[in-house]
Amino acid sequence: MSLMRPLDPAFPIERQIAIDAASVVLVNVFTLDKADEQTFLRAWHDDALFMKQQPGFISTQLHRAVGESPTYLNYAVWGSTADFRTAFMHPEFRAKLSVYPASAVASPHLFQKVGVAGVCLA
Repeated sequence: MSLMRPLDPAFPIERQIAIDAASVVLVNVFTLDKADEQTFLRAWHDDALFMKQQPGFISTQLHRAVGESPTYLNYAVWGSTADFRTAFMHPEFRAKLSVYPASAVASPHLFQKVGVAGVCLA
């Protein structure tokens, strides 16, 4: 993968994974050239199979933008930042990043659920 561009430049994924938190959601937005979509999907599939085997992995779902935009969003649920950090820093996973097309830009960010009275639970 040619580039990781943080959603929040002041607090990139490398800073987030250093914080211990339970039940986190990874949101990762990928942009790429339309011609690279099949290569991207194969690389993502391989990554997802690796992540599914890691301790603390709960689920993942890939979404594609509506229309002609070759933009994808991955939503993955993890038991903790420690679990995600271990998988994200694993040498086997890091090596897989080079398989992504050069046009792919990833913007990973971790989130936690927020409770809002009368609307949703934390």
